[in-house]
Amino acid sequence: MNLAPFHLAIPVNDLPANRDFYTNILELEEGRSSDHWVDYNFFGHQLVIHLDENHTGPVTANHVDGKSVPVPHYGIVLEWTHFDEFAKRIAEKGIEFIIEPYLRFAGQVGEQKTMFFKDPSGNALEFKSFKDMNQLFAK
Repeated sequence: MNLAPFHLAIPVNDLPANRDFYTNILELEEGRSSDHWVDYNFFGHQLVIHLDENHTGPVTANHVDGKSVPVPHYGIVLEWTHFDEFAKRIAEKGIEFIIEPYLRFAGQVGEQKTMFFKDPSGNALEFKSFKDMNQLFAK
């Protein structure tokens, strides 16, 4: 599968705090910027944070696998071998998880690890990893 990079623009209510989060916590490479937005290399994709001082983050959740999953959310699918290292690094930086890293569907089709946390503006992020990337869209 040859994926094209996606472009995602999200609102943030505090540009300096979110710039610090995406640059120093997630360790993303910063691209172009202005006094109202910042581009990031989000694992090979283009993420742009745009200032919206009225933004409050997700307002709803769906129950999935016995957990309250924030909606909307976004993230990336990490390599299986990198998930635990990434989760540990995030925890060591003091980020509070909405949903702690855990294994879903153990031994089943779609076996995956997942975790959720928020940026300083309340945007929910999900990072996950599939044991077999060929099962990303399996039913």
